[in-house]
Amino acid sequence: MKQVIIVIASLFLFVACNSHDSGLNIVKTACNHFEQPLGVETVHPEFSWVIQSATSNNLQKSYHILVSDDEALLDKDSSNVWNSGRVESVNSINVRYEGSELKSGETYYWKVKVWDAYGNESEWSRIGSWQMGLLKPGDWNGAKWIGFEELSEKDRLVEGVTGYGELSHNKVEKRAIVPMFRNDFNLDKEIASATLFISGLGQYDAYLNGEKIGDDFLTPGWTHFDKTVLYNTYNVTDLLRSGDNAIGVIVGNGFYYNNRERYRKLIIAYGYPEMICKLQVKYKNGTSQTIVSGSDWQMKPSPITYSGIYGGEDYDARLEEDGWNKPGFDAVNWQKAKLVKAPEGKLTSDQNYPVKVVQSFDPVSTTRLNDSVYVYDFGQNASGIVSLEVEGKAGQKVQLWPGEVLKDDGTVSQRGSGSPYYYTYILDGNGTESWQPRFSYYGFRYVQVIGAQPDSSNDDPGLPKIKVLKALHTRGDAAQVGMFDCSNDLFNRIFALINWGIKSNIQSVMTDCPTREKLGWLEQTHLMGESVHFNFDMYPLYAKLTNDMMDAQTAKGLVPSIVPEYINFEYYDTAFRDSPEWGSASITMPWMIYKWYGDPTVMQKAWPMMQAYMNYLSSKASDDILSHGLGDWYDIGPNTPGFVQLTPVPLVATATYYYAAVLMSEIAAELGKKEDEAAYSDLASHIKSAFNNTFYNTETRTYATASQTALAMPLSLGLVPNGDEQAVFKNLLKTIKADNYSLTAGDIGFHYLVDALTKYGASELLYQMNNRDDVPGYAYQLKKGATSLTESWQALDIKSMNHLMLGHLMEWFYAGLGGIGQDKSSVGYKSIVIKPDVIDSISYVKTSYESPYGTIKSEWQQDGSSFTLTVEIPFNTSATVILPFEGEVRIKSENGVVPEITGTSEDKPIYKIGSGRYIFKIRKKA
Repeated sequence: MKQVIIVIASLFLFVACNSHDSGLNIVKTACNHFEQPLGVETVHPEFSWVIQSATSNNLQKSYHILVSDDEALLDKDSSNVWNSGRVESVNSINVRYEGSELKSGETYYWKVKVWDAYGNESEWSRIGSWQMGLLKPGDWNGAKWIGFEELSEKDRLVEGVTGYGELSHNKVEKRAIVPMFRNDFNLDKEIASATLFISGLGQYDAYLNGEKIGDDFLTPGWTHFDKTVLYNTYNVTDLLRSGDNAIGVIVGNGFYYNNRERYRKLIIAYGYPEMICKLQVKYKNGTSQTIVSGSDWQMKPSPITYSGIYGGEDYDARLEEDGWNKPGFDAVNWQKAKLVKAPEGKLTSDQNYPVKVVQSFDPVSTTRLNDSVYVYDFGQNASGIVSLEVEGKAGQKVQLWPGEVLKDDGTVSQRGSGSPYYYTYILDGNGTESWQPRFSYYGFRYVQVIGAQPDSSNDDPGLPKIKVLKALHTRGDAAQVGMFDCSNDLFNRIFALINWGIKSNIQSVMTDCPTREKLGWLEQTHLMGESVHFNFDMYPLYAKLTNDMMDAQTAKGLVPSIVPEYINFEYYDTAFRDSPEWGSASITMPWMIYKWYGDPTVMQKAWPMMQAYMNYLSSKASDDILSHGLGDWYDIGPNTPGFVQLTPVPLVATATYYYAAVLMSEIAAELGKKEDEAAYSDLASHIKSAFNNTFYNTETRTYATASQTALAMPLSLGLVPNGDEQAVFKNLLKTIKADNYSLTAGDIGFHYLVDALTKYGASELLYQMNNRDDVPGYAYQLKKGATSLTESWQALDIKSMNHLMLGHLMEWFYAGLGGIGQDKSSVGYKSIVIKPDVIDSISYVKTSYESPYGTIKSEWQQDGSSFTLTVEIPFNTSATVILPFEGEVRIKSENGVVPEITGTSEDKPIYKIGSGRYIFKIRKKA
């Protein structure tokens, strides 16, 4: 191999004298993973910052943090809460606060400066802030839970049951009143700041002086309300004024109460809608005032006459009372609010990304079915709600039926998505009326309108006219952190297909679908984990889900398959509640958080849950073999997809058990638990022996049925006996060839198939299997018209058409084609690995990932005998670059930095590089 290194003139001059010349700057700061978090409840918040420098191959040498409760002090480079002093450390993420005791509800300000390896000093970062939550019950200042009505204990139904059949007979039949609450108050001094702490169950919309507080949707997040109740924190300073003010709140059902009406995946009754809030106002003269919910508030039924998380929403505009949430309103017909029993769960700050409207779609076509029925096509299947503007007469009714697919006659079908689900709007007749649902959502591409016509139509002059109808995509507002693009248009479309499946299911839990279930099935959280995290910042959601799992764990240690466990599916089949591939998320998810974001705190907190679940699995094992669960759900066999068809359940369950034991040993090592580390390592060794004794054929070098899943899981997880890996891999290739290079692995197995083929250098085969539309798979779904990932490989419209679980190829787009990864010992992408898999028929690939340290880029292109790889590595990290070809290598780098060649891998050169931008050009060996 011939190596040539060319050092070119950089965009920056290499100097090491001061921050101006070196370009050393802090470009982004975060506290507890948010830029300016509110409602922080930890007494040791963690700080992170992203650094940029004009100097390549550079690291942080030290940092200095200042924290104050007065922003003006920081402007003077002073502090009164914490001065860390100059700390010699390379750590720039998750730096723990170690200052004075923090106070409930107080706002704190901070900034940081750093020094690099060459002695350069940065300027101070911009000033960041965070506000503490309410750390103990007394900090609510006597706020009371209020409601319109109270559910009797005998009518409570927790956990819920299926909404159909004998289990639900005569249960939860009453339609709950969706109430409005209001309160007038006076602020008699000049306002310095104001914060609202509020919760409403199931969900709420809150207003100050007629203005909606925030732009959140379905707030707060869903939890097991008997264990945890979330509250939200808002800075409302700009919504208040000196003098008269008013607060108004509407509270809907969500998962807190879902009655036996319309479509119902489940019925449940924790209680009727109720709320609590505290408004904390600070004046410029140093005094303060607090307004809390209580019996002095007023209440009335809202115009929302029906609200169901599974059934839709009805709104009667004739019941509106203009100005109800503004000061000076005459509440003559309102009642005194009722003090109700508080929910059993602990009030805890909601630190997840809120669900919001993040995108809007106009219809791409409108089809008339008859004079009063029209179907609007929005071109994209997505989670969300409708937004309606309509004109008509008082009392006229418009129904809107959303759906993912159409029937042969052109009407909306809800067969695979849960029926009946619809919205009803009754007009008040006062000009153009605007409305959108508050407390329910669905997954849809189409909306069937009954009882109204487009503004452009005159088919029936007596019908209301729809001025505007939009589809509003709602999801958790997680930051987009990844990008993928390549020369293969089909793969770009597959990327979009999977990404819509991800986006539509990022809610306050990771749902399976936004239609018939809306439940947090756990297997997808870890099997799709890498695919999801390359695209979105998942720390807040995965931290919340870890708490949800701790709440859901049973006394025996079982972590059920859905979390929160609103319904126990044992009535249908025990495997639906207790499946190792699902419950093991309790171990893999905290580990993933640590590996992705470098934060061990979630893992530390979850350790007792992990141990209890491992003990549970061990209690179910017979001679180290597990035989229960769902196995490779939704694989492709001779029958309709659902229960596993091609791979024995015990093989999948035991392989999962082994992986959990391996992770437990690694986690114990990270937590300094030496005895546990050894014990779990020993358990993993015993499981491996039992697995191979039970499922491995030493003569044929195959496992069990030799299905794609049966062979891929042992290869991916390291279960194959040493020395037999290549033989088993060859048998996997034979199986794939026998399957006509089509996909057969399901929800569990396809993740491991993608991983095994990538690890063993078979990306060309992955390309071949997925670059076709003649067999079930991604391209097959696209050919059938899917715009989001479907539940079945076959895109069966009797199943969900917007599902999360089969999107594992997304990981390959980033880690395979793009080659972005990290060393096994690295956390938070501190030590990066760039190892792209190059496909002959793909001429370019562009990938980027916003890691905790900054943006990682890996882009390549090829043309004939030449190949170019462009890599960008963030400040304070390093990378190993493994080039995909032999040949003459020419390198361009910034600042004259010469990458260090450290060896070869299968005659392919390996380079060690620091931060900066590098261009590797290879003239391929003939």
